[in-house]
Amino acid sequence: MKTIMIHEMPDHVGETVRIGAWLSNKRSSGKIAFLQLRDGSGFVQGVVVKDVVGDELFAKARSIHQESSLYVTAEVTEDERSSFGVELQVKDIEIIHEAVDYPITPKEHGTEFLMDNRHLWLRSRKQHAIMKIRNEIIRSTYEFFHMNGFVKVDPPILTGSSPEGTSELFHTKYFDEDAYLSQSGQLYLEAAAMALGKVFSFGPTFRAEKSKTRRHLIEFWMIEPEMAFVQHEESLEIQEQYVSHIVQSVLQNCPLELERLGRDLSKLERIQAPFPRITYDDAIKFLHEKGFDDIEWGDDFGAPHETAIAESFDMPVFITHYPTGIKPFYMQPHPDRDDVVLCADLIAPEGYGEIIGGSERVYDYELMKQRIQEHNLDESAYQWYLELSKYGAVPHSGFGLGLERTVAWISGVEHVRETIPFPRLLNRLYP
Repeated sequence: MKTIMIHEMPDHVGETVRIGAWLSNKRSSGKIAFLQLRDGSGFVQGVVVKDVVGDELFAKARSIHQESSLYVTAEVTEDERSSFGVELQVKDIEIIHEAVDYPITPKEHGTEFLMDNRHLWLRSRKQHAIMKIRNEIIRSTYEFFHMNGFVKVDPPILTGSSPEGTSELFHTKYFDEDAYLSQSGQLYLEAAAMALGKVFSFGPTFRAEKSKTRRHLIEFWMIEPEMAFVQHEESLEIQEQYVSHIVQSVLQNCPLELERLGRDLSKLERIQAPFPRITYDDAIKFLHEKGFDDIEWGDDFGAPHETAIAESFDMPVFITHYPTGIKPFYMQPHPDRDDVVLCADLIAPEGYGEIIGGSERVYDYELMKQRIQEHNLDESAYQWYLELSKYGAVPHSGFGLGLERTVAWISGVEHVRETIPFPRLLNRLYP
């Protein structure tokens, strides 16, 4: 008999099938046992009726331990009470491996305990749903950039320099040279954009930032597009179209996962481009009106400031034109002001903070050289990057989206540690 996956069952109603599965939970009531089965593609209930299967198989079903692996032979039947639409009428059970004393039982566990058992916690319904949403965001990301003519490029993870300085980078020795784990592939992607027009990368990045907030990870994944002949305003339009695309893709393709997480779908359904925009200048005025006397023009925003601004909108909001002094050296200055740059951060609603940072890039050779010097960067390490503005320079823009914060926002979970399979935190390198 062919073994099928749980997600295929709606196409096999009325048929007897076999699945390979794990027992996530069970309960029994008199002469009926209910097995909660999962196989990675989904969850389904298996019903074992004593009068149908006999005493021996019924006793076996009731004695199976949580997370034991099984082959289950059963008839697929319709069940309107199930969000999945079907359930199994079990005919036979073959135990592959009996799990004993599985540590994560159906009760409340502390966060540290669950993080210590992350390799097992991933099996839970909630974590399964989050990982499926993460996967859909990745899938729809590739779809969006493919549809819009981007080429996937893979920048190096080991670098000799940093786009934003080396103070928060992980240092290592690269034979007899200093090297760092990448905090962004941007500079390399700018080079690729000069060759291929529109490019993007998707890969891990690292920040040696000693932060313990619910928004921060030490290792996280970023989607970073760079676009030749694209200026600031057009870049903002691409960003809002991209975010709208991934949100709508999750709504369309992960309805069961969103339901399992209790996500308010109305808050996602309204996420459609264009997004509202507010300048940094106006944001400072707004915060002062809201009683934030601790922030002055020239300061960077913290989480409370971003949240206050976001709460005034029911959509992601762009904060544009930040002061030159608080942004990296590569950002193009405003054409009419030398104190701000052509940049924007996209702030997610509901308190999830910045999910995108982007800007138009400097492409004038002398200005780029001046900026590198002003930021006390080693000009020799950036010689190759300087040459991009020396040979055929063009206006160009780019941005980076943090995957884990985006997953947290779309799925509605509180902490980014649940949005990546094995999070790396300030105090955690295990498992």
